[in-house]
Parts: sequence; structure tokens; C-alpha cells
Amino acid sequence: MARSAFVSKFGGLLAVAGSAVGLGNIWRFPTQVGQNGGSAFLLVYLGIILIFGIPLLLTEFIIGRRAKANVGLAYRKLAPGSPWGWIGTASSLVAYFIFTYYVIIVAWVLFYFCESVAGNLTLEACNNSFESHFGNFVTNPWKPLVFTGITMGIIHFIISAGVEKGIERSSKLLMPALFIILLILAGVAATMPGAGEGYKFLFDFQLSKITPEVCLSALGQCFYSVSIGMGLITYASYFRREVNLGRTALQVGLIDTFVAILAGLIIFPAVFSVPGLSPAESTGLVFVSLPSVFNSAFRDNSVLLWLVPTFFYCILFVAAVTSAMFLHEVATAFVAEKTGYSRRRSATLVSVSALVIAFVSSLSLGPWDFLKVFGMNLIDFLDYATSKLILPLTGLGSALFLGWRMKKADVVDEVTSSGMFSFRWQGVFLFIIRFIVPALILLIMVSQLLMTK
Repeated sequence: MARSAFVSKFGGLLAVAGSAVGLGNIWRFPTQVGQNGGSAFLLVYLGIILIFGIPLLLTEFIIGRRAKANVGLAYRKLAPGSPWGWIGTASSLVAYFIFTYYVIIVAWVLFYFCESVAGNLTLEACNNSFESHFGNFVTNPWKPLVFTGITMGIIHFIISAGVEKGIERSSKLLMPALFIILLILAGVAATMPGAGEGYKFLFDFQLSKITPEVCLSALGQCFYSVSIGMGLITYASYFRREVNLGRTALQVGLIDTFVAILAGLIIFPAVFSVPGLSPAESTGLVFVSLPSVFNSAFRDNSVLLWLVPTFFYCILFVAAVTSAMFLHEVATAFVAEKTGYSRRRSATLVSVSALVIAFVSSLSLGPWDFLKVFGMNLIDFLDYATSKLILPLTGLGSALFLGWRMKKADVVDEVTSSGMFSFRWQGVFLFIIRFIVPALILLIMVSQLLMTK
């Protein structure tokens, strides 16, 4: 039976870009910018994307298309009988467990989108406290479960439809919609009284503000933003031979960065429009601070007070769903190709099992708050174990595999599509992957582990 593949180059590009574009761009990126000096962070981040993010994207593209297998089997196919296979297994598992708690956060976004549509994100409707409104929701015994179930149903429907009719087709719809709404909101933000200060914070580059801490934060944001080590190899295995992998890696990196900057162009003008609000807000930025910003900025315009938060949570949900689709597909493809089950049956196994874990994890924030692992609720524990321990190791493994295990001739053959495209930077690329990328990933891992102690 012929293996599934992306039918068009454009559809494949949007699907892979969608896997990278998610909450990390629209939520985490502005938070990191706010906490790390604004423009200084952005300047460092742009450099890191070029020398770190794009080479890592290209690495996973090469491995995936060369193997023509999901990430769980790709390394075993390219290096049979060797220990390298553990990287693929770990990548499949990390994608699955990230998905089990990521879907909960996507469900929170869906709830806030519904609240916006219903006009319930006003200060009066939230009893004068957006913080209490958010807290009451996540600790509720049944509301988060309902929205998590709905979110899982949406993602399951897309994945069950297949690579072409599900992932590619939905990406062609969702990603352009994401860009259009982002541009509309950026235009609205430009009219806000704090727009000038917001732009200055984001683009008034001052080299003196660049510190080792800023560089480390930008490095970590880049690593997680482009979905390295999570099984991007699976998506890359769907690329046809005529796809230029080098150009695609560059395009995905640029799209990912463009969306993140657009998010900053929306959030920072809004934040600076409200006196006393800091751009360094963290988790509460999206669910607590921004509703407050919208209410303060548009309290005299009922149309914008409804439209802006509705559009914002819509793009946040779209971005989150495209990333969740990717995580689900990594696990589904592994089950299907490992067991021989149909796509629909494999997707069902992943959805049902992940939903059970998601329900338990969600309840650990409320009625079942006694469920702790090393003093952490289940969501925090899964995030810690995957993002700080396993993910850096799988990303490191992919770089070491391509740099030291794969033959140079095979790498060049993939990047050039057997001579169809030129690749003038092969020497620089291999040097970066062999030496610079592993050192930087180890730096990410060590620094994050030290900061949690």
C-alpha cells in the first residue's frame, strides 16, 4: 500500500509551519520578550533562528524524507540494529505526552473563545476579577473536561481523515485564516494609545541590554518554538521528492518568526495602553491580563470590546489546534506503522488514551488536587519531564545522528533531491550540526535544570 504524502508543496509547507506555530508563538514568545528586555531578546532570537533553528529544522526534514517512516521507526530504518532507534521511540513518546496536557490548554483557549463570542469577557460578567474567572474555570469539576472533550473531538476528526484530506486540507484553511486575523488585530492594535511605546519596546534595539540570560532565553524559545525533537520527522516523511528541503526549512523558520512578531505587535501596544500593567506578565498574560487590557482599552466601544477578544482567542485556538494536530499525528503514525492498524483505529487509540490522561491531569488542578508527582500537579510534572528532560535529548539525538551517523553523500542527496537543487552551504551546515547545535542544546538543558532547583 502506497504511503501517505502531502499532495502539494504549499499544503505541506502550511502543515509543517502549523506544527511549529502554536501557543509558543502567540503566548510564550511575547512573554519571553516581555521578561527579557524587549528588543534585545528579539534581536538575539532572530540570529538564533538562523544559526540554530533552521539547521535543526533541515536536520529533521532530511532524516524524515530519507527514511520515509514515522519518527518512531525512522532511525531504525536508517540505522538497523543500532542503539539509535531509542531516539525515535523517545520522540514518539514525548509528542504523545506533550499532547496529553497541551490539549487541556487548547481547551482553555476554546473556552475563552466561546466566552468572548457570548460577550462574557467583560469585567462585569467576570465579577470584577479576571483572575478569579480563570481560576474558577480551571478548578471546576466538569467544565474543563467538557471543553477538553470537544477539543479532542475536533483534532481526532482531522487526524482520522488522513494526511491529505485531514492534515493538509485543514492546514490550507486554518493557516491563511490565522494570518488574516493576525494582520487585522495588528491593525487594530496600531490605533491604541500605547502603540508607540509597544513598538519601541519591541524594536528599539539596544545592544547594551543583551545579557547571557537573554541569550539563553532566546535559545530555549527557539528550540521549543520550531518543534524540534517532538517528531517533526513524521511530517517530513510525507514530503515528496520535488520539495526543496533547504528552502522549506527557511520558509518554516521565517513563518514561525513572523507569527511570533505579529503577536508582539498585537500584545505590546495593548499592554502599554493600560497604565500600571507590565509587559513581563507570564502565564496569566493570556487568560488574566489581556482580558483586562481589552476591557480597559475598549470600554467605550462595545463593538471592539466584543470583536478584538473574539478574534484574538480565535487565532490562539487555530494556532494551538495546528500544533495539537501535529502531536497527535506523530503518535497516530507510530501506532499505525508499528501495528498495521488502520489510521482510524490508530487515531482512536491515541485519542481515547490521551483523553483519559488529560481528564485526570485537568482534575489534578481542582477536585483531585491531591494528585501530585514530586510535589507537582500532573500538568506541571508532564511539562517538566517532557520539555526539560526528554525533549532536549531527542533534539540532541537527531543532530548527532545526522552529523555523525548518516553518510555525507546521503545528506547531500536528500537536500538536493538527487541533484534537482543546489546546496552550497553543505560544509557550514554539517559543521553547525556536528558541533554548534549539540553544544547549544546541552546548554539549554543544563541551564533549565539549574534554574528549576
